Amino acid sequence: MYQLLKQQGTARRGEWATVHGTVQTPAFMNVATAGAIKGGLSAFDLAANGCQVMLCNTYHLHLRPGDKNVARLGGLHRFTRWEGPILTDSGGFQVFSLSKLRRITEEGVTFRSHLDGRRIFMGPEESMQIQANLGSTVAMAFDECVENPAEYAYAKASCERTARWIGRCKTEMARLKHEGAAVNAGQLLFGINQGCCFDDLRIEHMKTIAQMDLDGYAIGGLAVGEPKEEMYRIISVVEEHMPKDKIRYLMGVGTPGNIIESVRRGVDLFDCVMPSRNARHGHLNTWQGILNIKNAKYELDEGPVDPACSCECCRNFSRAYLRHLFKADEILGMRLAVMHNLHFYNTLLRRIREALDEGRFEDFYRRYAELLDTRI
Repeated sequence: MYQLLKQQGTARRGEWATVHGTVQTPAFMNVATAGAIKGGLSAFDLAANGCQVMLCNTYHLHLRPGDKNVARLGGLHRFTRWEGPILTDSGGFQVFSLSKLRRITEEGVTFRSHLDGRRIFMGPEESMQIQANLGSTVAMAFDECVENPAEYAYAKASCERTARWIGRCKTEMARLKHEGAAVNAGQLLFGINQGCCFDDLRIEHMKTIAQMDLDGYAIGGLAVGEPKEEMYRIISVVEEHMPKDKIRYLMGVGTPGNIIESVRRGVDLFDCVMPSRNARHGHLNTWQGILNIKNAKYELDEGPVDPACSCECCRNFSRAYLRHLFKADEILGMRLAVMHNLHFYNTLLRRIREALDEGRFEDFYRRYAELLDTRI
């Protein structure tokens, strides 16, 4: 259940209660694709760095270790030792990314595994069954993420199909719970809004799925190559038609500036691989902008990555040492960098919440929206 506590413009400060704990929003969900953060972080590291929600990948966990094996082992929470909420995506985006290996019909999608090439079929029912086995807090409805830009006629047909698929997901989840086949009997279902960058399709699709009375609503199909200004425009177009009493999730976004801009437009939840992926290449977020730790100017720099940061890396090690670890190809460098970026993102969202609590979000927005995406 989502409770709106305070609002500044369209920016929302809320609480989201789940069977695995209450989340303070806006919040960033840390992406643990196969049940772990790439870069050597565990669930305990996530907790230590302020993470509230962990996101896992339905498609990858279905391939290995297998969702049925996860169910036999007690579900994702027991398997990973993460105690807070877990959101699992539907597999739809992975199907989108395998465009050369897939075929879409009304029933679902047939595609080939990127691991061994074996043929796999996934539709709304299969996606719900897999996510029921994983036992996540939130299951995402199965959708089609259309390439952007797309032809209007195809985007329209895809929206209509996705709406039908969401209805099938809701029916299948209810069946699984009724029959006791779900690891988590309190699992929630989120629907996903699609429609590329066509205003009328986005609005009509949002109105349609809003009538389904789902537990939450996501905006999908953005941050896939369109200009950021176009993404912000679509968020504002859709926001007006999203239920005010349900949590809102912008999928796959993004940079600190993207997040601040999207909070300003009424979004509550975010996820993105960017902080961990960038960290593994030495690109670190700071309150002064983005720093490349591999640069020669840090060779003898005894200061922390960010003097304003309290993560394990910044508390204990210098820029010079972290740069050395990257240059020496030591795995510790990657781990410390990923830990820093995730700590930064979770701190960013905490500071956004504090700004909303204190009625100064617009000041926060003006100070940081551009600065945090600037390269030092």
